[in-house]
Amino acid sequence: MLTLPTGVTVDLDAHCRPTISGRLHEVLGSHAVVHGLELAVGDVVSIDGGRRAEVIASTPDAATIMPFGSLDGVRPGSPVEPTSARGVGVGRALLGRVLDGTGRPIDDGPPLRFEERVTLQFDAPDPLRRPLVDEALTSGVRAIDALLPLAKGQRTGIFAGSGVGKSSLLSMLVRGTDAPIRVLALIGERGREVREFIDRDLGPEGMANTVVLVATADQPAIVRRRTAFVATRIAEWFRDQGEDVLLLMDSVTRFCMAHREIGLAAGELPTSRGYPPTTAAMLSTLLERAGTSCTGSITGIYTVLVEGDDANEPVADTARSLLDGHIVLSRELAQAGHFPAIDVLASASRVAGAVSDDDELRLAAEVRRLLALEDENRDLVRIGAYVAGQDPELDRALRIGPALRGVLRQDLRGPATRTAAFAALESALRLEELRR
Repeated sequence: MLTLPTGVTVDLDAHCRPTISGRLHEVLGSHAVVHGLELAVGDVVSIDGGRRAEVIASTPDAATIMPFGSLDGVRPGSPVEPTSARGVGVGRALLGRVLDGTGRPIDDGPPLRFEERVTLQFDAPDPLRRPLVDEALTSGVRAIDALLPLAKGQRTGIFAGSGVGKSSLLSMLVRGTDAPIRVLALIGERGREVREFIDRDLGPEGMANTVVLVATADQPAIVRRRTAFVATRIAEWFRDQGEDVLLLMDSVTRFCMAHREIGLAAGELPTSRGYPPTTAAMLSTLLERAGTSCTGSITGIYTVLVEGDDANEPVADTARSLLDGHIVLSRELAQAGHFPAIDVLASASRVAGAVSDDDELRLAAEVRRLLALEDENRDLVRIGAYVAGQDPELDRALRIGPALRGVLRQDLRGPATRTAAFAALESALRLEELRR
């Protein structure tokens, strides 16, 4: 340190420290190749002193980078310097704020003051030290709480085609849950829908204890993929503070699509539907980080965009095998005006037995049995091939079916408690018995 006669102190070490930089060798569509730097996958670099990019592949002689923005105007020979911006800032100041895919605020709020800065890489909880998933989490949605119960630390998928009500269901979950902290990642959404979702669906009440991260469909693949890990890392920080966190991600399909773009740019070979071999591993790494820990829990709800309504397409099939339950939204129910359009017969919760008592399980099983019986014989009834009185159980299912479906319908802004959900189904069953 040197103090000038004017009183100004100069850090000579900082001024004399050599600048390490490389050069862009090639610019190829959405990515570029850098020579002259030793870089690791995941490092963040600065191009021409301004644009940031992430390293997606590295060899002894070069590194492939993908920018967080556009490559317009970038040319071979541009200087590239490593940065220290690999992590993300975290803290309670994030609550009620809207961030971009890199963790920077994009709303009109005041500057953020982070409590600490953490790396995006974080190990999933040890499988032998995870507390059991056995405490119910209220969702505020009757069909879920009664027939597809959630538990703190569970990971559930919402499977549906486009335009069936995934985002609306997410907004119901954010407002109706009893989780004190919510982290919501909107990945690959249309820009028009983001403001509508925040202002209309969430509103001030939904935003109060929520962190929203946004990466719209027009943003580079590296930002869309990074958003999922930034959201998960923020949720992990709150979990480490002893909180029960609800992490909602819309959608993991667009996360996988972004990884497909990145993987192909990095030189991976395409497999089923063009996805590189690392897609399944990347998805399992992301999903396994949610769950219970010794300090708190992350309940993960991930939407899966079923392409062409094909429930067995690669992403949906992989996600279903990794998650602790799946909620299927039906286009047929949505077209009939039944919202939320949850097909309870096609859906399942793998933790129902751990969070429901015997009476609740018996009630849920009875409701499912009656709905399944009605569904199996719907075509016979429609064409007049069934005559009332031939099957007493089917007669009962046909009488009570409309009342049960009425309970499973719910207004977008009408959250219900878990107790109220079971009470409504119980009342529907008793009302049918009184009419007999």
